[in-house]
Amino acid sequence: MTDAQSKAARLLRKQGSVSSLSSSDVYKVHKVGIVQHQDLAEMIEGQRSMSTVSFMDDPGHDDHYRPAMKFENSYQMTPGRKFPSGKVKNIIKDVLEGYLAEEKYEPELCKQMSKTISEVIKARVKELMIPRFKIICIVDIGQSNNQALLMGSRCLWDSANDTYSSAEFRNNSLFAIAQVYGVYYE
Repeated sequence: MTDAQSKAARLLRKQGSVSSLSSSDVYKVHKVGIVQHQDLAEMIEGQRSMSTVSFMDDPGHDDHYRPAMKFENSYQMTPGRKFPSGKVKNIIKDVLEGYLAEEKYEPELCKQMSKTISEVIKARVKELMIPRFKIICIVDIGQSNNQALLMGSRCLWDSANDTYSSAEFRNNSLFAIAQVYGVYYE
């Protein structure tokens, strides 16, 4: 297909009609200009099958003609209020104790419980309505066998505005550590 033929096909699509034309027919349509559907049908009369799709009357296809919305920058570089680490730590403790108080360690159950607890903690922290903070919640659950465990995390953030809260829970069978990071987002 030559450049002229591909250009003709693009023009047909822009005009709102896409047909199953041969390449010579597309070239003829390009030379003629705007073609009515009836003229198009006459031009392709010799073909066995033809499909035509018209986008002119379909309101869903004019979305790309709308100008993109532009939002103004707020230039608010610091949060209006600090991340409430104490309240978040209490939420973490309440959720961990509520969900894991009577649980025994089972790998598959704990895998699902860590996801569930993480979502519950994140939802409860979001209920505090802390504006402009992204909430990240990580919950780790493991078997308690009198072993030592050392966990660490590293983040790239603004130490003046970003912070975290963490809490741990233990019973005879398992341990859980939950961390919630509040990262200021402008």
